[in-house]
Amino acid sequence: MPPRKNFQLQRKENRIPMEIPVVIEGNRQLPGVESTFTENVSARGARVVSTRRWEKGAPLMFASHTGEFRSAARVAYCQSLHGDGYAVGVEFLEPVGRWVVQSANQLDEFGKRIGGNRWNIS
Repeated sequence: MPPRKNFQLQRKENRIPMEIPVVIEGNRQLPGVESTFTENVSARGARVVSTRRWEKGAPLMFASHTGEFRSAARVAYCQSLHGDGYAVGVEFLEPVGRWVVQSANQLDEFGKRIGGNRWNIS
């Protein structure tokens, strides 16, 4: 029997530790809008703290508390935290507006490209 290989997944973009007030919505078991915050962010997603358990792959809506950014998203993972709550990995699917970290191919609400550099941190 051949030895097992361990594969580690590499993120396409590094996460930046940053607490940003956000709202998430779409939990099937506990409907409604939840105000929370990010633990870290990238142009393609964020890790948020939630009081609710989320299923991997579940769709949700994600928005900055200010309303400058919103995105249809999906749950990449949901991990129980020591104590109350869950750490939820969120992958942006249809980002619109200005997020705190932007990639060169991100569009604003009018379809115009935001930023010309690989990274723009607002």
